[in-house]
Amino acid sequence: MASLVLTLRETLRYRGAIGQWSWVLHRVTGLGVVLFLFLHVIDTSYAVFAPEDYVKAIASYQSPLFTLGEFGLIACVVYHALNGLRIAIMDFRPDLWKHQQQAAYYVLGGTVLILIPFFAKMGLDAYNHYTHDPFILPITEVLTAQLPFLGYFVVGAIAALVVAFLQNSISDSGEGKVHIGSTGSSIERFWWSFMRISGVLIIPLVFGHLAMMHGLQGGFELTGQNWTVIGTTTGTLGTAIGNGINDSGTSVEFIAERWNFLWGGVAIWKIYDIALLTLVVTHGFNGLRLVLTDYTMGNRLLHRTVTNLCLIAGVALLLVGGLALLGSIDQSAIDLAIEASRAMMGG
Repeated sequence: MASLVLTLRETLRYRGAIGQWSWVLHRVTGLGVVLFLFLHVIDTSYAVFAPEDYVKAIASYQSPLFTLGEFGLIACVVYHALNGLRIAIMDFRPDLWKHQQQAAYYVLGGTVLILIPFFAKMGLDAYNHYTHDPFILPITEVLTAQLPFLGYFVVGAIAALVVAFLQNSISDSGEGKVHIGSTGSSIERFWWSFMRISGVLIIPLVFGHLAMMHGLQGGFELTGQNWTVIGTTTGTLGTAIGNGINDSGTSVEFIAERWNFLWGGVAIWKIYDIALLTLVVTHGFNGLRLVLTDYTMGNRLLHRTVTNLCLIAGVALLLVGGLALLGSIDQSAIDLAIEASRAMMGG
């Protein structure tokens, strides 16, 4: 922790060139994306496992607090993706490193150019939503709804610490400093390549998801009486799409419409989301591991704890998200969502 504080303090004091700030921004934006990823995967799984909770989760996302956070999230995703592409290209083409400063400025410029239309659409959606006297979940309920995630983190951290303690107890090296040697170097070389290759593969998937779910169709359009489900053949609410689900305007049904849509007999959006989930979770939590282990090299117990925590969180999200994608949303889930929506709004 002292090393992390030192890094932050010296970064602000040093006021280095664009390369240093690119390094800092890449880590900060990556941490922001991983935090949201943790919330988003679990929240989306509620559509299958706990429809009532998904209704409340979307109501939280439609609150002013999360609306502001969405702007920050999009900025983090876009910058991290473009800067990751810059890093991958430079690492596989070392001869281009002489252009790294210019490339870093291109990343900043590209980020701004991409964010302008996104922010314009998101701002317009927010304005239209909040000027039509919408139902807004009280801030106390929004914050209370996030408490389970803190509980998940605490449980994961305790489990990671216990495993790390057991690892230390059977290790010959005890709790001393972590020594970097040849052991595991081949594994780390694999992860080095994986982070760059996966980062490139993620870009079209993530940008496609952003374009569909935050650009063409904003978060305020997951509920209501006049939406369409982007990427499907469904029309406005009330149009039959042949999946056996009655249109009702709940956020749970939105997920059902999307995941149940078949193109040529293939659930294309389930496959898309499975690929996105696998790559983003693996890339994100391995990236988090690399960041956290940078600041815990001085203590073997802490180093192993953060490594175990990233592994536990990553595997848990893959299991939860994967089971949700392999599951189904039927009419009973829609009925539960309708009842929860009415109860939440006092209707």
